Amino acid sequence: MNNNLQRRMGTFALTMVGMGSIIGSGWLFGAWRAAQIAGPAAIFSWIIGMAVILLIALSYCELGSMFPEAGGMVKYTQYSHGSFIGFLAGWSNWIAIVSVIPVEAIASVQYLSSLPWGWAQWTHHLVANGSLTIQGLLIATLLLIIYFFINYWTVSLFAKANSFITVFKMIIPGLTIGSLLFAGFHGGNFTYNPGTESHGLASVLTAVATSGIIFAFNGFQSPINMAGEAKNPARSIPIAVVGSVLIATVIYILLQVAFIGSVNPALLAQGWHHLNFNSPFADLAIALNLNWLVIILYSDAIISPSGTAITYTATTARMIYGMQKNEYLPAVLGKVHPIYGVPRPAMVLNLAVAFLFLFLFRGWGKLAEVISVSTLISYITGPVTVMTLRRTGKYLYRPIKIKGLNIIAPCGFIFASLTLYWARWPLTGQVLFSIMIGLPIYFYYQIKRNWQGFRKNFLAGLWMVVYLFCMMGVSYLGSDKFGGKNIIPYGWDMLIVAILSLAFYVWGLNSGIETEYLHEACKLNEEVRGIEEASA
Repeated sequence: MNNNLQRRMGTFALTMVGMGSIIGSGWLFGAWRAAQIAGPAAIFSWIIGMAVILLIALSYCELGSMFPEAGGMVKYTQYSHGSFIGFLAGWSNWIAIVSVIPVEAIASVQYLSSLPWGWAQWTHHLVANGSLTIQGLLIATLLLIIYFFINYWTVSLFAKANSFITVFKMIIPGLTIGSLLFAGFHGGNFTYNPGTESHGLASVLTAVATSGIIFAFNGFQSPINMAGEAKNPARSIPIAVVGSVLIATVIYILLQVAFIGSVNPALLAQGWHHLNFNSPFADLAIALNLNWLVIILYSDAIISPSGTAITYTATTARMIYGMQKNEYLPAVLGKVHPIYGVPRPAMVLNLAVAFLFLFLFRGWGKLAEVISVSTLISYITGPVTVMTLRRTGKYLYRPIKIKGLNIIAPCGFIFASLTLYWARWPLTGQVLFSIMIGLPIYFYYQIKRNWQGFRKNFLAGLWMVVYLFCMMGVSYLGSDKFGGKNIIPYGWDMLIVAILSLAFYVWGLNSGIETEYLHEACKLNEEVRGIEEASA
């Protein structure tokens, strides 16, 4: 059942995959955007974001160690609840992750559009009103093609290139943090809050969902999606996932502190909401006359986003590969090159979709919001899936059995639901449309299978459809602090979301079945047992 992908990646390489995904354009823009929304309290937004992601990631660590396969994130739910919800989770996850590739290209171009030197005046025409111009689109297109070819030939080339880039990406934020803290630090900024501005809990929570925090932490999925190439997945996956999240959190919090402290107080006369930068950290470095740092930051504006995009170019190809193995897509997309061990047709499809997103969304902020909320939909299934499989797949071998998961899983589901709500209406409603687009594809392949098993699979996944519509309703009727009509007052809205999500979590657990797909996955699970016994 497992594939022809080559198991060559060790723990360090997988951790670098996680870090390479998390430390992307998020570090270049996230601190500024979070400060705009939550002011000095943005520091707490990163901590909350980390907690939410870790609660969810622990569920996927157990799943990833049980089923280390290419594109695993789009397959696990199918094992526990069948093809209908498996498709919904896989489709929303793929839409979110494949769109990261163009958003990183947009980030590079947007950052470089404000180069301060005379010879680079032409770059100022790359972006207009926060969107890429025709010239900017051409450069972003070239970047997408470069990402594609780095992954086209071999997994080992990807792993080596990504590890090098990721190490570089960790050094540059470190230099930025140290330089800004040393050159100009205004401690008063951390208590500065103009009377016209409010940075209460609502703004902190909104920043978690929309400023790029969840967007940045989405990268925890990458080691799981690359698990099919791991030498020792049972050991490597949890270390890579949890390790990359924790290391990245430290970096992002320090970046947030450095950003808040380095802003000239004169720029805050109208409040944090009016703090606008084209290239946030580079603009601060220019203001502090740190010319050497300016050069490094503009260089890193290509390297950091490109490293993340290269990672996602690899992982999204594995996701398409996984969806094809689930029989949602044409067989040609499941072909792996016999020599280079990469799913080339899947890469070509992702490149085409990346071009589409590039031309539809030409600004970093809007696309980052859509990515974050779309991914939350697929996150929600993880805690339900892992606990369902503990019931329907008791006989499965679990290299890692997370202690306390019966508490961690429902908490993860509740917090993911709350984060989805914090993203604000109408964004929460728009996400459903992106998921609905994929349903005709699912129904087409059901027709080809003569609707075999459709009723059983549909009933097992019905809870997810009702959940999505309920969340849309609460978001629309909820507090105006989160973009709603204020029919449900602030405070009560989050309590209702928590109670509803717990009810849907229970419904989801009880809807789980021992699917035909789980029987197929048992073969892969036995391979894991064999690897573990051989290495013991």
